Amino acid sequence: MRKLNDVLKKTGVEVYREITSVALYSMITSLVLAAVVIFAPVLEALLLLPVLYMPLFFGVCYAYHRKTERGKPVLKDVFEGAVKGFLPAVVMGSFFVVMILILWSTWWYYGGKDGIGYLAIGVFQTYFVIMAVVSQFYTLQLVIQENMGIFKAMAHSVKLFLRYPAYTLGACFQALCVAVPLLLTVVGFGFLFNGMWAIFQHKAAYNVLNPEEAKPAADGALSSEPGGVSI
Repeated sequence: MRKLNDVLKKTGVEVYREITSVALYSMITSLVLAAVVIFAPVLEALLLLPVLYMPLFFGVCYAYHRKTERGKPVLKDVFEGAVKGFLPAVVMGSFFVVMILILWSTWWYYGGKDGIGYLAIGVFQTYFVIMAVVSQFYTLQLVIQENMGIFKAMAHSVKLFLRYPAYTLGACFQALCVAVPLLLTVVGFGFLFNGMWAIFQHKAAYNVLNPEEAKPAADGALSSEPGGVSI
């Protein structure tokens, strides 16, 4: 199995080669995200994000997977993936919303209380939420690459996390290191993050799912020439 640094390097090369599709796919999903965040109240936004944003996010991941098979990005794959992966995307989106609510309610209740015991509970709950989210790093890629059902994929993702804890935590940390600077620019996040995430997560998961495969073959579409995005 490749080291995470190698996966990061390959991701950077792929993002550079496919910057047009990365920007286009990211923009499509970010427009929906921005509309929900800006115009919907907080509670309604938490309900709408799993239904509106997550299917398109799934579609971006699906489109990149199809690109590795076909060798050329096609815009309609985003929408095809959003339809095919609607249920898995909603389930995953709902899972993330529940984790956010647990984290928020924990610090809302325990954060205002005095005492080291309450602080310890808040820290433990935060640790639990972070580990639960990290354990689902492979879920969408298992659905896409292995054609698993969403609940089987969630369970298998936990197993992969326990099998490769350092690799998985490192991958999530690297993604966070990219996401935070992009969030500071907002525009950069909107035009780059989702497409970059689709490439990185696909390669990171493929590396775990195919540890014995020869390195040249594992590159997938890296050997393809950069080009435009087909409709």
